[in-house]
Amino acid sequence: MLEPTPDITDASGAHARRAGMHGAPPQALPDLLLIERARAGDERAIEALLRRYGRRLYRVAYSVLLDEERSQAAVREAVLAAFGDLSRYESTGKFAAWLTRLTFVQARALRFAARSAERATAQAPADAAAAAPAAGCEPGDELKERRELERRIGELREVFRTVFVLRILEGVSGIETAASLALHATTVRTRLYRAQRRLGADTVQRARAAVALLALTPESTERLVTAVLTARPHGSMLTISAAPP
Repeated sequence: MLEPTPDITDASGAHARRAGMHGAPPQALPDLLLIERARAGDERAIEALLRRYGRRLYRVAYSVLLDEERSQAAVREAVLAAFGDLSRYESTGKFAAWLTRLTFVQARALRFAARSAERATAQAPADAAAAAPAAGCEPGDELKERRELERRIGELREVFRTVFVLRILEGVSGIETAASLALHATTVRTRLYRAQRRLGADTVQRARAAVALLALTPESTERLVTAVLTARPHGSMLTISAAPP
């Protein structure tokens, strides 16, 4: 009986795709290939991954901390911890969910530390004013709208807010959101439903359309990328434990 002839066309096509990827810019490469390069110390691969998921990481940190500076710090430390030891990432899980989980854990650790400091000094929490416009600023209509939406989202309980931010603002699937927050998929659906009920249909629709909502500015993104790449060779003193999604 004759053995089947190998499909030369498919083989050459796969070879062509690999060759094409080899010469492609980092931002065009899939996660797994970028991770492989990042493990080898390729800073361009690390930068590409950070730019790809930086907005999501910042949004989930902000949904916990409601503070821009501390949220950026949470992202920075989580990313340093992640890229300092990529052997902890198991390719059976989605990289974005693993990175989001690390950021979520770090944000909650910073929130706990901040609350402990507030109790020690008997100061009132700053969360209530976190989403307010800067003093003396006269924002335009678009900025006023964004500030109002951020204020409304900030009034949600954290357990609803984190799910709402990932599902509605970032458009992450329910399964991936569950993996990112270490929740059951049913819990994610329930929390999203309650968040939407509290906000109201009109606010939810406006939030979906607000692209820049709870997002890093281009300047902040550049500072974050620079800070991570500058600090990375020295590693991070943090050890963040997050089970692979």
